[in-house]
Amino acid sequence: MKRPSKRHTVYCLSLGLGALAGSVYADDAAAPAAAPAAAPAADNPTGWKSSAFLGATVTQGNSDTLMINANAKTDKKWDNNELAFGADFTYGKDHSNVNANVVSGYGQYNRLFTDRFYGYARADALHDEIALVDYRVSLSPGAGYYILKDKKFTLSGEAGPGVVFEKLAGDAHNYYTLRLAENFTWKITDHSRLWESVEYLPKVDEFGNYIVNAEFGGESDITKHISLRVVFTDTYRSIPAPTKKSNDLMLVAGLAYRF
Repeated sequence: MKRPSKRHTVYCLSLGLGALAGSVYADDAAAPAAAPAAAPAADNPTGWKSSAFLGATVTQGNSDTLMINANAKTDKKWDNNELAFGADFTYGKDHSNVNANVVSGYGQYNRLFTDRFYGYARADALHDEIALVDYRVSLSPGAGYYILKDKKFTLSGEAGPGVVFEKLAGDAHNYYTLRLAENFTWKITDHSRLWESVEYLPKVDEFGNYIVNAEFGGESDITKHISLRVVFTDTYRSIPAPTKKSNDLMLVAGLAYRF
């Protein structure tokens, strides 16, 4: 996957930092005498919470490129249950050459045994044409623990066994892994938030063969339903397909709609 240009990187980061700063400024500048707005009657703390995101970059002139990223996420929390699903699509072209074509998705179910300790079952799927990953499906049960869990911060760690079904550069094989992961979220204000996650998947009989998935993102509300989102992702495979690089980095900015 082609790395984002320095100009594109600075532009995306400027958008994200500007939006977050604007959100904090708006909160700080609010008149102290104003009464807090009542929560909408339709809000349901145990209902589905969903969002759809679209980001695009187009250049013409000395360069002729197109990059599109879209994803959708939904989650639901009720009683002692937590359920989350997501799907992501990225497509890019440099002149007439396709330099990004990735489709991925995940699903995870958590069953809380206490307020902080839970068991989980997770499934991930990936297709990456440029990295020569025809498919990669990961299945993992395990246990997790919320180290932090309050209105502003959540930090959890997860661990468990896993199995990967993969076809890389036309060669299909299956192998067992460990899964170690952590997830962090920070609600900066009522209108802005940051999150970060890292997942490490080493092959159980060959620890030098592993995959790392990482994500760092920020989001700031523009309206009640629309927000500006900036996300950086990195997928690292210690032993990539022949002629391919280990790292696939991506930085995108765009609009998200929550419903």
